[in-house]
Amino acid sequence: MHAQDEDTALSHVAGAIAEPARTKMLCSLMDGHARTSTEMAAIAQVSASTASAHLARLKNDGLLTLHTQGRHRYYSLAGPHVAQAIEGLMVISRHTSRGFVSTTPTRLQFARTCYDHMAGTLAVHLHDHFIASGWLMGDGAYQLSAAGEQTMTELGIDVPALRTQRRRFACSCLDWSMRRPHLAGALGAALLQSVIRRGWVTQDLDSRALGLTAKGRKALASRFGMDICRQ
Repeated sequence: MHAQDEDTALSHVAGAIAEPARTKMLCSLMDGHARTSTEMAAIAQVSASTASAHLARLKNDGLLTLHTQGRHRYYSLAGPHVAQAIEGLMVISRHTSRGFVSTTPTRLQFARTCYDHMAGTLAVHLHDHFIASGWLMGDGAYQLSAAGEQTMTELGIDVPALRTQRRRFACSCLDWSMRRPHLAGALGAALLQSVIRRGWVTQDLDSRALGLTAKGRKALASRFGMDICRQ
């Protein structure tokens, strides 16, 4: 693709994101759930016909994927790359040139989903601990050390299987409430599923919020020496 074509494509996608109703739709899908056009219309506070037009635009621009199940049609983000781009735009939108004071609701700031991986204070602290322990190696694009792979295996994560996926194995994602990286990629997604499966965190059905359980606090302290309490 020529530079001019790239500029045009970028401008077109930016225009799709920039419309307020479409922005609400995209942000609502950051929890990784698929939603119907009726639900999206309610979220964006527009009519059904307007919602359909917005969804068609987002789908055609490669930002959404349409899933058909019988008579039902559901929309989701086209992939983690879209979620990461939106997360990055959220960081920019928080006026980075000024002194940073987070206005994120406390519960969302502490722990939430970022599409298919974990974000917020809890995720940033886990990321930092994995780096400090020497389990994650690299600068933004990570590999696991032998000790790190053993730790993830003990959490029930099939690391060799993750390496065969057609996506980045492990990478940093700039957290929009903390302005510091959390863990994304196939490993980040597997880690989220592991802590949910183990009952360390609970996931809201109607929002991106995650809740750290008493079991989770105890596990983080005993396994990782992390004393994290909900802020």
